[in-house]
Amino acid sequence: MASPDPARPSTAGLPGRSASEIRRDIDLQRQDFGRSVEALRGRVTELTDWRRQLREHRSQLIVGAAVAGFAVGMLAMRRRR
Repeated sequence: MASPDPARPSTAGLPGRSASEIRRDIDLQRQDFGRSVEALRGRVTELTDWRRQLREHRSQLIVGAAVAGFAVGMLAMRRRR
């Protein structure tokens, strides 16, 4: 959620607010919510892009595959004995 505008004091929750103030606050909350949803959607898209993740973490994946291959090879050798 965006930080409140310091030039505009918040009247949210104050008794005696007019209908137009309430509507304005609802519209501001709706806009903040929309921005938050869009930011979250972008982040989810970024994190679930597996091709991008492969490109960015290629060296870690290669090391992990080598370690896994070594472990499987060692287990296979133990079973032969």
